[in-house]
Amino acid sequence: MANTEIAFLGPTGTYSHLVATKYFGESKQMVPLPTISDVCNYVNEKTSRCGIVPIENSSGGAIYETVDILLAGKPKVHTIEEISLNVQLALLGIKNEKIKYIYSHFAPLEHCSSWISKNLPNAEKRVVSSTAVAAKHAAEERNAAALGSRSLARTHNLEVREFPVQADIINMTMFLAIGGTGKALPRATKSLLSVHLPNMPGSLCTFLETFRKENVNLSKIISRPIRGCPGEYAFLFEITGNPNTASFKKALTEAKKASISLRLIGSFPCHKTYKS
Repeated sequence: MANTEIAFLGPTGTYSHLVATKYFGESKQMVPLPTISDVCNYVNEKTSRCGIVPIENSSGGAIYETVDILLAGKPKVHTIEEISLNVQLALLGIKNEKIKYIYSHFAPLEHCSSWISKNLPNAEKRVVSSTAVAAKHAAEERNAAALGSRSLARTHNLEVREFPVQADIINMTMFLAIGGTGKALPRATKSLLSVHLPNMPGSLCTFLETFRKENVNLSKIISRPIRGCPGEYAFLFEITGNPNTASFKKALTEAKKASISLRLIGSFPCHKTYKS
C-alpha cells in the first residue's frame, strides 16, 4: 500500500494503534491523534493518508463520534474496510497494591462491569479517552488500575494483575479503515447509508419496506438527533451484500423516493479479524 501516513485514535498503545499496525503494517508512519474527529480531519487533508477509527463495540455499543461524522459527511472520508478485533482485556496495576480506582475507555468498563462488581466491588470506575490514557493513570496514581492490553504493562512498568478479564464473554470491537478518497470495491460486502426521513407516521416502515421487497438485508440501524432540528433524526443504515447487484440498486432507487435525503457513505469488504 502506497500510503505512508496512518492516523489513529491515540495515544500510542491503544487498540486503534494495534489495529493500525496489524492492518497497514509496522513500516508505515503512525500518527496518534487525540480524537476521532482529528483522525478524520487529518485523513481528509491529503489523499495519501489513511486512518483507523472505532465504530462499534459488542458490549458498549456504537461509537457515536464516528457515527455522527459519517452521518454528517464532515469531514468527508471514504471507508476502505471494516476490521474486527477480538479484544482480550487485562487488569493492569502496581503489584500487590490495593485497587480503589479503575480507569479505562467506556467500552472496556462496560464489558467488564459484572467482573468488577464481583471481584472489586468497592473500586470506583473512571472513564477516560482511551486504554492507553488509563494505563498512564494507573502508573502515576496510588491505588489505581487500568483495563487495557497487556502491551501497556510493559510501556508503563505495570503488572498484569488479571488476564483475561471477563473471559467468558466475547468482546469484539469493529473498526473502519478510512481514506480521503475512493470508490466502492468489487468485493464489497457491506454498505453504509446516511438517511433523513420525513417526520411523519410510517416513514421508517415505508423506507424499510423498499429493501424487504428486493430481499436486501438491513443489518443495523442507528438513529441520531439532527442538530438544530428538535424531534428529527438522521439514520445510519448498514446493508449487507454487494452494492453492484440489481436488487441493491433497485432498493436504493426506491429508498431515495421515501427519504428527504439519502447518501451512500461507502461500500467496503469486512473480512479481517484480529486478536489483541
